Amino acid sequence: MTGLTSVADALALINDCRPPAHSEQVHVKNALGRRLAAPVLAKVARPPANMSAMDGYAVRLEDVDSENVHLNIIGEAPAGRPFDGTVTPGTAVRVFTGSVIPSGADHVIIQENTKRNGHDLLSLEAYDRPRHIRMAGLDFDRGDTVLDRGTVLRSEHLAVLAAANNAIIDVETRPTVGMLANGDELRPPGSVLAPGEIINSNPLGLAGLIEQWGGTAIDLGTAGDNRVEIKNIIAAANVDILLPIGGASVGDHDHMRQAFAETGFVSIFEKVAVRPGKPTWFAKSGSKLVLGLPGNPASSLVCAHLFLAPLLGHATVRSNVHGRLLTGLPENGPREHFMRARARLDGSGCVEVEPAIDQDSSLLTPFTSCNALIRRMSGAAVEAPGNIVLLRMIGPLLDVNA
Repeated sequence: MTGLTSVADALALINDCRPPAHSEQVHVKNALGRRLAAPVLAKVARPPANMSAMDGYAVRLEDVDSENVHLNIIGEAPAGRPFDGTVTPGTAVRVFTGSVIPSGADHVIIQENTKRNGHDLLSLEAYDRPRHIRMAGLDFDRGDTVLDRGTVLRSEHLAVLAAANNAIIDVETRPTVGMLANGDELRPPGSVLAPGEIINSNPLGLAGLIEQWGGTAIDLGTAGDNRVEIKNIIAAANVDILLPIGGASVGDHDHMRQAFAETGFVSIFEKVAVRPGKPTWFAKSGSKLVLGLPGNPASSLVCAHLFLAPLLGHATVRSNVHGRLLTGLPENGPREHFMRARARLDGSGCVEVEPAIDQDSSLLTPFTSCNALIRRMSGAAVEAPGNIVLLRMIGPLLDVNA
C-alpha cells in the first residue's frame, strides 16, 4: 500500500482544492439544475391577501352562527377583481377560488351549503369558526427566505422562485471540465475498427455526469500515446478542470501524468487505495486543477462518482443508505472496494441490495441496471446474505416491482 492515498484523504485533499464559487445572474426560466449562489427572498407575500379557498360567499361569521339565515348579496369578487366595498351586517359577496376576501368578511360559505334567489341568499348551516380562507402570507411572507444558498434548483424550486416574484437570480457559474481521452487505439462511435482498435466511450458517459453535477463538459479530443501531443492539448485548453482519461498507469505508453508534470502541474496525490480506480490522480497548476481518471470504463465512472462529484461541489447531495444483502460477499482486500449493485425497496419498505455478478473494471453493462455502489472497507470480513452494508446511491432507489 506504499504510495497509495486513502479514499478519505483523497476526498479531503480534493475538498481543500475545490475552485472558489463565482456567481452570475440568470433568468429563472433558465435556472433548472443550477446552484444558488445566494439566498432568495420573497418579493411578495403568497397569497398576497386573504383569499377564498372555495367557490361560495364571503360573509361575517357572526351573521351565520345559526341555520337558515337570509343575507343580501351586494356584489361579487371574481379572481383578480376585488370587491370595492365592505361586507356589513346581513350582507354577502359572491366569491370564487382565488378571490380576494372583501373588507368586513371573515368566513366563506361554500356554495353547496346555500340557496340563492336573485340577491337573496339562504345560508343553510350554522358555523362556529371561520373557514375556507387562505390568509395572506400563508405560504410565505414578503422578505422571507424561500430558498437557501447552495440549493440545486429543481422544477419545484423554479415554481417557488416565480411565485415569490423573482425573475433574475444569482447562481454559481458552471465550472468547465475538459475531458481528454488518451490512447492510439481509441476511435469515435460509428467507426469501422481495425484490429486492436476500440470505441472511445468514456467521454460520453462522463459528460452527462459532469452536466448533472453542475459543470460544463468540454471534449478536448483524443490524444495519441505521444507526450508532445498531450502537452499541446493541455497548453491550448481553456478550462477550470482538466479531466484526462487513461494513460496514468506505469506502462511504456502511459504518458499522461508525465505530460502534466512537464507542463507545470504539481502532484497532490498519485494513486488511491480504491478498487476499482487505483490509478486515479490529482494535481494543480495555479488555479487550474487536473483529476486523472483510469481508462477502464467502470473504473472511470466509479471514480467520477467518488472524486469528480465532490470536486464539482456535488458531494453535499450524495446519498448514503444502508441495505440488506441478498447474496453474500467474500472478504475484501487491502483497498476500499466500491461494488456496482442494484438496490431496491422490499415489500416492507426496507432497502435490499444485490451486487452485480461480475465486477470487472472493463465492464459497462452493469451500470445499465445498477443504481448503487456497495462500499467495503479495507480488510472487510466475509458478509453473509442478510447482513447490512453501506451503499452510495448513484441513481434513484427502485421499488420492489422494478
